[in-house]
Amino acid sequence: MQKIPMKTPLVEMDGDEMTRVLWQMIKDELILPFVDLKTEYYDLGLLSRNATKDQITVDAANATRRLGVAVKCATITPNKKRMEEYPELTEMWKSPNGTIRSILDGTVFRAPILMDAIHPVVKNWKEPITIARHAYGDVYKSVDFYTTEPGTATLTFVGESGEEKSVVVQKVDGPAVWQGSHNKEKSIRSFARACFQYAIDTKQDLWFSTKDTIAKIYDGEFKKVFEEEYENYRADFERLGITYFYTLIDDAVARVIRSKGGFIWACKNYDGDVMSDMVSTAFGSLAMMTSVLVSPDGTTEYEAAHGTVTQHYYRYLKGEATSTNPTATIFAWTGALRKRGQLDDIPELAAFADKLEKAVLDTMKDGIMTKDLVGLVDEGFEAHAVTSAEFLSAVREHLEKSL
Repeated sequence: MQKIPMKTPLVEMDGDEMTRVLWQMIKDELILPFVDLKTEYYDLGLLSRNATKDQITVDAANATRRLGVAVKCATITPNKKRMEEYPELTEMWKSPNGTIRSILDGTVFRAPILMDAIHPVVKNWKEPITIARHAYGDVYKSVDFYTTEPGTATLTFVGESGEEKSVVVQKVDGPAVWQGSHNKEKSIRSFARACFQYAIDTKQDLWFSTKDTIAKIYDGEFKKVFEEEYENYRADFERLGITYFYTLIDDAVARVIRSKGGFIWACKNYDGDVMSDMVSTAFGSLAMMTSVLVSPDGTTEYEAAHGTVTQHYYRYLKGEATSTNPTATIFAWTGALRKRGQLDDIPELAAFADKLEKAVLDTMKDGIMTKDLVGLVDEGFEAHAVTSAEFLSAVREHLEKSL
């Protein structure tokens, strides 16, 4: 068959470890044989980021803003242990996702990929729960340091006018650690607008949660902005019969567990990071969740919500075949290809993305799955574990039939 053409490139951000291996396998098996793929490539592997002093991450984010659509592989955010594993590192580089989200100022929407044979461990969940994660600031844009002696820390803001505002953080009698976080009112407002619009577009109720009883000013600003912005969307919410609901984060957790699902749960940056993992795992697997960053100007970046699958990578380096689930990474590619097809008016490209997703789900319906899913299927459903390569091969067979 003739390959499906593309007009505008995608921004392609390569990653680390086992997901980097799967990235190339997915391209070779499921995309390049069928699509005349055009990408602007950026290697966001850890050593590449180190070699460029992380400039390549900034360049990739700016390219995404310029071209409008990106697809990203999972990447390593180094900690002390990673610094020991990679002695070439000159710095404990910040999260590339945090850098990209900061530049694009978007909201991350994450939703589970459902299949009939796997039911959530929370038995009353009947519909997917979408996590809307603020993608700027907080701990991901924070600064911190360690002190060894008694003393006092203060937080000071100096305005361009010269006016200063200062508060005492804490007085300590010995060694201590300190952290300073921030957020911008503009970004919080963009987050609120994105959540309300996404709720309208998908016709789902919207829940929002913070801890404003403790962080009265910081989290209180999030609550206030959401209340203000809701007034601009209230009429559409009432017309569609959907609701906006605010509660504390701890109450929200309890309500989510008791719910039937079928709503959007908007969270601050760190809350969304943690809760999206909880929700995806409860629905089945971290490898069964879509993740898309949506900026106020419509720029989108698609990725998998999980990490680089380090343990499988070490087995791969020993020559062992792994059964790593590539579903979320495949759906990152399909999301980006679909969006590119919609923006460039290439219906064949968008249709290809739909067919590839269906091929993945049909493969699993046939009982062909990676090891992480086999133990989760309902009693009576016959499934057997295959390697990643075998799974991708089976997906390709289904895809070729549909094409």
